[in-house]
This record gives sequence, structure tokens and C-alpha cells, in this order.
Amino acid sequence: MSSVVSRLAPTPSGFLHLGNAVNFTLTWLLTRRVGGRLHLRIDDLDRARFRPTYLDNIFLTLQWLGLDYDAGPSGPDDFERNYSQRLYLSAYESALQAARAAYLHGFYACRCSRTDLARTAAPNGRYPGTCRELAMSLDTPETAWRARVPAATQLRFTDLQQGPLTVPLAEELGDFVVRRKDGVAAYQVASVVDDVRLGVNFIVRGLDLLPSTAAQLWLATQLPGAAPFQQTQFLHHGLLLDSAGQKLSKSTQTGQQRGILTDAGSPKVVYAAVARLLELPQAAGESLGSLLQALNDSPGI
Repeated sequence: MSSVVSRLAPTPSGFLHLGNAVNFTLTWLLTRRVGGRLHLRIDDLDRARFRPTYLDNIFLTLQWLGLDYDAGPSGPDDFERNYSQRLYLSAYESALQAARAAYLHGFYACRCSRTDLARTAAPNGRYPGTCRELAMSLDTPETAWRARVPAATQLRFTDLQQGPLTVPLAEELGDFVVRRKDGVAAYQVASVVDDVRLGVNFIVRGLDLLPSTAAQLWLATQLPGAAPFQQTQFLHHGLLLDSAGQKLSKSTQTGQQRGILTDAGSPKVVYAAVARLLELPQAAGESLGSLLQALNDSPGI
């Protein structure tokens, strides 16, 4: 059990909300419970939404929650100098080029704009395959690369909380982007490459990220060197909703919202939410230590 390796993977694209804090606390608890190793892996490929104040907020929130980690940046400056995903762009590109060479028709070029996608996408946002049969060169300027996902593709795995799952990747995401128009690897590719590099074998996510899990498990069969990712164990937990019944998201924050760090007077708000999520006694939510103790006393979790 001590061979468990997990990660906290925030994005500096908004202030961390209650849902983020609960996920990080849950990841910390489940990893520490078995004496595992925990990385802080900040995903900053989306530099258009990056703000230094969001990066600062990550470290302040983790400190506020009392969550330590075994490897990763000590602060914003250390992150920018030594851990930013921009330092690994060549590794992501090498993985993509190796997959391109190994699977001649695995990717295809897509020139669709955001306007095109908004007009033609399926109700769930799935790409309709507009450029799939155009046979454009992958070297065509101003085009993204999309994965050619076979129509019947389904990913099956056993989730540690949900049990056996089957995710129809072709229906959920369709031909998803693996390389952006600016030539930078997309999130799904970078995440797999990073997790393999760090030796991650246990990932805790919300149920809303099941399609991403399926996409990454499929990519692990396409990216040379990514096979270890196929052995990763996943735990997908339920989501926290706002007063309108919508999932909490940084993308819906208003200018006045500054995240859980300012919304809550105490981290006990987070601990209590984790206790409810794990169906632990109410008293378990009094502190991080009491949560860990209650978890250790609940062998069924």
C-alpha cells in the first residue's frame, strides 16, 4: 500500500472553490491513509486564463487547509522557475510526434474555429467530425490535431468508489483535441505525460471528469511510453452543487467571488463537506486529524 503515488493538480485559472478544496482534502486523506506519496502538479498550460493571483491562491489555500505534499513547488516563484508545464513542452510534443509516427491515421488536422464549434457541436459539446475526412496535412498552419476515436470506443475500468464502469468515449467526447492551434499539447495529453513522468498510480476526481478519464486511458494506448497509465486506479466522487443545483466551477465565478479562502471563515467548512461525502460521523469534520482518524476507523471506505 505504501507504493501509492497521487497528486493534487490545481489549475491557476480562477480562485479555488469549495469543490476544489474538498477534492484536494479527499486526495490527501486517501493518500496519507496508506502512507503514499503526494505530488503538487499545477496545470498551467492555459496561459490565457493564468493570473499570478490565482497561482498565489493555490499555495495559500493548501496552507489554510493544512495539506502538505512530498514533491512539487514550494511557492509561486519556485513553480515558475522549476515546475511550470511550459518547461515540459518538448516532452509533450515528442509524445505526440511518436504517436503520429506509430499510428499514421490516429490524428487529423482540424481548422474549425470556436464559432464553428459553437454552431455545429452536439448538445453535449461533442465535435461532429467536420474535418475528419478532409485529409489535411497535420502540418497545415492554424490547425489543431484531433484524435480519431473509433465510433464504438468504450473504456471499461473498475472505480474504487463507483465500481465497474463503462464510458462510451466516442459518444461522450468524440474526436477530442490533442494539440492546439498554437502548436501546444492539449490538456489530456499533457496530463497523461505528466502523470507517467511522476509515477502517479492513484487519481481522485469528481464524477464530472469521467469523460477525461476515459480519454486519458485511451491516449495511454496511443502515446508510446504511456502504458503505465493504464494501471492507474481511479476514485470518482460525487460533486458539490451550488444553491442553484449547478456544479461548482471556476469558470462561473463572478468578479466578486474570491474562492473558498475568503468565502469560508474556517477550513472546518471543507472538512465537514468531506465528512458528509464519505458518510463519516459529523464529529469527523472538526479537523483534518479527526477526518484522518475517522477514515482509518472505517475499513469499508
